[in-house]
Amino acid sequence: MRHEWDVRLFFDEDGRHTECEARLVGERAPGVTARGASTCSDTDRPEARIGEELAAARALSALARKVFSQASGDIEDEVRRPIHLMY
Repeated sequence: MRHEWDVRLFFDEDGRHTECEARLVGERAPGVTARGASTCSDTDRPEARIGEELAAARALSALARKVFSQASGDIEDEVRRPIHLMY
């Protein structure tokens, strides 16, 4: 049996600040979302691509932590005791 989850990234930018929302979607996806941001220093030349990369990386990292945490909680619910998964 094969299932598919997609990660969708949504960006908001104002020239100096970039925010990214990462969202898991799919029929069996847990519906988790996370955010990441980046800010261009006053001495840097605004480069939208770099801001997007940093914001996306931070959002994806946060998304991974949330999915891991949710999976840990689901396992604890099943076994009815605390667990400690390796990340």
